[in-house]
Amino acid sequence: MKTRKFLSIALFTVVLGATSFAQKTVMVGGAAMYPSKNIVENAVNSKDHTTLVAAVTAAGLVETLQSKGPFTVFAPTNAAFDKLPAGTVTTLLKPENLKTLQTILTYHVVAGKMNASDIAKAIKMGNGKATMKTVSGGTLTAWMQGKDLYITDENMNKAKVTIADVNQSNGVIHVIDAVVLPKQ
Repeated sequence: MKTRKFLSIALFTVVLGATSFAQKTVMVGGAAMYPSKNIVENAVNSKDHTTLVAAVTAAGLVETLQSKGPFTVFAPTNAAFDKLPAGTVTTLLKPENLKTLQTILTYHVVAGKMNASDIAKAIKMGNGKATMKTVSGGTLTAWMQGKDLYITDENMNKAKVTIADVNQSNGVIHVIDAVVLPKQ
């Protein structure tokens, strides 16, 4: 019931929100992220997301993230990937680990466009938490600490949104400071 209510609210706010606010260019990783470009076209220019771009390329997800969408992407920085145990990224980039890499990356993606204000409204409606279904089939839980937006994965690891509302032609990116992982 709560999930259905959340999805209804999210869909309404996405449809309403997509037409009601002006989109601005945001700087991420030393590069301008243009609302007129898609997720991949912008991400490749961020010096803070080279690991993510390499992983998306290795996983064969470039075309998907260039498609119409819309998508909400929680994008871990290079520093976030560096927090993983030594050798994790190298192992994940191996061809024999393609499915695992795809699952981890699509766990960072929610169908639809949810700006930070949309997520905050859903959190308020959910009495402090909002559950989001990821493209991989898992769930992320959004919550606020003061004015900061966080997401928690299925393993109870948290990531802080460090840059919100990086609008794209096919969705929105929220930069996060940790890699979130689905339950194994």
